[in-house]
Amino acid sequence: MAGFGLPNFGQLTEAFRKAQQIQQDAQKLQEDLDAMEIEGSSTDGLAKVWLSGNQQPLKVSLDPALLSQPVSTVETAVYEALKNAYETSTSTMRERMDDLTGGLDLNLPGLGG
Repeated sequence: MAGFGLPNFGQLTEAFRKAQQIQQDAQKLQEDLDAMEIEGSSTDGLAKVWLSGNQQPLKVSLDPALLSQPVSTVETAVYEALKNAYETSTSTMRERMDDLTGGLDLNLPGLGG
């Protein structure tokens, strides 16, 4: 019975296959992002922060020379390092998602899309 506006069975099967592949690829991408260590550093390089590809904090390193500076200088350096790591992590996630979806506009929250 044709004519009800439904795609043929072959198209439906292909759509399900593609959806299944995207789901498997998304799981692999999630694992890859979790395993990443993305470094961000302050302008002077005295503060460093590492995040996963999913923006999970991993570690912080502060040069001893930075610790002799005023608190506001230390805070600024840590903020710069965190911001740098976050921006790199977010752009990495966005690029990997674009690769996965073939550039489809999924308008995912938090990715600036």
